[in-house]
Amino acid sequence: MKNVFALAILLAFSAGSSFAQTFTLKSNDLGGQMTIQEVFNGFGCTGQNLSPQLSWQNAPAGTKSFAVTMYDKDAPTGSGFWHWVVFDLPASATELKQGAGDPAKKLLPAGAIQSITDFGKAGYGGPCPPEGDKPHQYLITVYALKTDKLGLDANASPALAGFYLNGQMLAKASVVAYYQR
Repeated sequence: MKNVFALAILLAFSAGSSFAQTFTLKSNDLGGQMTIQEVFNGFGCTGQNLSPQLSWQNAPAGTKSFAVTMYDKDAPTGSGFWHWVVFDLPASATELKQGAGDPAKKLLPAGAIQSITDFGKAGYGGPCPPEGDKPHQYLITVYALKTDKLGLDANASPALAGFYLNGQMLAKASVVAYYQR
């Protein structure tokens, strides 16, 4: 009986190890809190406005492209605040380098599109919550998509991009970082 039980545990462990790995997003720059490197430079904030380094792994089978967004649900707007929207990243991409959100640096893979944010322009715009407000939660998400192109351009609003992303999503993975000033 002991041997049958041990064999059942071994088979369950072996079966569990053949499962697909979880789609995961990581950052070498973020440790739970945004730093002056990621903070916006404007609206009273004096940060470096560098988008964080991001890397992902274990995208689901059938992934044809990726997209990345950064959203502040705590912004006092009634609808949150979109800080970054980039899509049409090729399926071969597994990382965005620090500062890739600056269109002038041209650090994104060829064909990737950064659309406008709630700052009113394309590219990364870092955290800059109202002074004295509670800590804001910044949700950075990578989407694995079932299409190679979303069919949008750099003028797409964050809401429109989100609609398309959710319609083409195979999986998503997120990290959260906080910032308060």
